[in-house]
Amino acid sequence: SGVDMAKLDEVKEILNTLRIWLSLTMGLIVIVTGGLISRYDRGLIDGLFYSGFLALFVLLLVVLLIVINISNKTKEIKEL
Repeated sequence: SGVDMAKLDEVKEILNTLRIWLSLTMGLIVIVTGGLISRYDRGLIDGLFYSGFLALFVLLLVVLLIVINISNKTKEIKEL
């Protein structure tokens, strides 16, 4: 039972860390999107603008991976 509690605490800690990363990543998405809209409004469609789109795509993939990991860790907690 002690081993199960230790494992449960470990999984919960990982889950909390993933949630923090999800929040930070969502914040970055908001900031990058705001920057892209600002550049578009000013007519600055350049390399930095397209780099922002690439960064946004990567951030969306990161969110997807974090959500998948959160889902897996949640299932792991149910099994403990």
